[in-house]
Amino acid sequence: MPKKIPGSREEDSWFSEDQLEGLQRADDADDLRSPIPTQMVSNGEYLPNPQTDKQKEVEARIKEYAATVSKKLGISRRKFLASSGGIAASFLAMNEAHGAEFFKVGKEEMFEPEAHARNAPPSDLFVLDDQLHTVRSSRVQSGQGLRAIAAGFVPNLSGGGLNELGVANQPWNPAVVDLPNVAEAFQLVQFMKDVYLDSQVTIGVLSNNTAAAVPGIGGSRAPKNITESQAGELLTSAQTVAVRNWVNEIAGSLRMLAHGQLYPGPRGFKDAVYQQDYTAWQIENLKPDSWKGYTSANNAKLDSDPESLMAQWKLNDRDVAYPMYEIITSSQYAPVLKKHPGLRNICIHKGLSTNANVTADSSIPLGRPVDIPLAAADWTNLNFLIYHSCIRPGFWMANALVDVKSGRLRDGVPDIIWTTQFLQESALLPNVYSELGTTFASSVVTFPSVCAHILGQGLKYFGEDRIVFGSDSVWYGGPQWQIEAMWRFQIPETFPASGGGGTRRQFGYPQLTETAKRKILGLNNARLYGIRNVNGRLTNQPDECDDHERGDDDRRDGYHPVPVNFERLIPVSLKKAMEYPQFTLDDNLSKLRKEYLAQGGLPSNTRYGWTRKRT
Repeated sequence: MPKKIPGSREEDSWFSEDQLEGLQRADDADDLRSPIPTQMVSNGEYLPNPQTDKQKEVEARIKEYAATVSKKLGISRRKFLASSGGIAASFLAMNEAHGAEFFKVGKEEMFEPEAHARNAPPSDLFVLDDQLHTVRSSRVQSGQGLRAIAAGFVPNLSGGGLNELGVANQPWNPAVVDLPNVAEAFQLVQFMKDVYLDSQVTIGVLSNNTAAAVPGIGGSRAPKNITESQAGELLTSAQTVAVRNWVNEIAGSLRMLAHGQLYPGPRGFKDAVYQQDYTAWQIENLKPDSWKGYTSANNAKLDSDPESLMAQWKLNDRDVAYPMYEIITSSQYAPVLKKHPGLRNICIHKGLSTNANVTADSSIPLGRPVDIPLAAADWTNLNFLIYHSCIRPGFWMANALVDVKSGRLRDGVPDIIWTTQFLQESALLPNVYSELGTTFASSVVTFPSVCAHILGQGLKYFGEDRIVFGSDSVWYGGPQWQIEAMWRFQIPETFPASGGGGTRRQFGYPQLTETAKRKILGLNNARLYGIRNVNGRLTNQPDECDDHERGDDDRRDGYHPVPVNFERLIPVSLKKAMEYPQFTLDDNLSKLRKEYLAQGGLPSNTRYGWTRKRT
């Protein structure tokens, strides 16, 4: 009997009738519903791999924990797996399967919420997430590709798509596996819920990019000017700042910072629309808190010809980059710097070398770290925050695991290409920082040995004061799972064979202490952005810690909750700025939120898609 019946889920898949014979619906096949998937799930676009022996082992351990503990607690197995105890069981199963103590977790956490609280991030943890993303409503496709990777729905061909244990496309964040991968998931309303209601982020930096191409006949081209580039960006600097101002207004305190955009160019270059240098225009009109730039994207003007295409650039280019630094450090902007102490933070996308980072010009470093040391040495009054820690692979760390297991060393540590070079060559430059966005998210669950080496090398060469946390949310779901994983993560004393072997002492890695984690998760960024109050507890009333007589310059002393009814507080002006298609609150996202709340906020752990039939 044919399976591809009109209107069925089978018909909606890309599988043939023969292929469907060996598959089953994931929601029918998975009776465990663990917080972490134990078998590869396909969305219907590609064949899922069979369950591996290691996945069977993890599943068996979780089942055993769930059956035993839920019976002792007098609750259903499903309820246990949706609780903090189920999360603890998953961390335990991962440690046991990997053969190393990558996560700090105790068996008592499965029974006692209080025990879970002892190992979970503390309530007073100050978190400054320096890489957050939302998307203006008109960019309806933006973000869905990255979310699909995080959910394990997109095959990663590098290394065969297998993680450290040989599991194909293991999700980074299991919580997003069951959620619809729709445009609304990356837009303002869901962003606010993920970041400010469902996570411990105290202050977030709203980021943007400068990597748009201009569509045309026969394909796309690089933009000719900033106006063309911004037409295709996920978020412009003006939109970024508009969201920042609104969030801080409804919270009555500083809860969000905003990136300006770096569009370097020669001295004297004026954009046709802004009629002045765009960097100066942003400082004077938007007052950004720091800057975001992409050397690997076509966003630099190399001459004053209005018809020339924008191009890739280098941090140490004296003719293109240095004029921009001169403007940012100009004494005329001292009043702005006083109110926005992070104005001289240059946040640069490095690494994540995807197919887009290809050029015939070998002098362009792209994601490589070779242009960092000279720029940092020449501009000691700037801080260079190197995003993604310059990791080379694009979103799937199989190549980095190959580096670790190859036996190739650089100064006595595994040579993780680009990252190890970056950390060693910039070790003595106090104004260079290693940022963890995406690099941590993409390795902590799937390649924990790689994650441990990156953090170990960062601590060894930069120290605990020059590593900063960014989640790159909401591409991979809300940031809380990464905060929890960072707080629990530890560098093992002995690396497992699957992670290349060796010991922490052999490589000279310091321990990842709770003091170091507090610095990485928030205190280091607080110093860079001039934040004085680093108690992570939010106050209930604005006047509990605000000294109104001190003025706006000192509003960084306190921070307060974002109102739960934030959606109703979005003004029409912001909706227009974020390009809402219509001004209505009764949209699909609102309905999804209502259903989520009606279900008590507990994850269903249901996988929708296709798995191989089990033998």
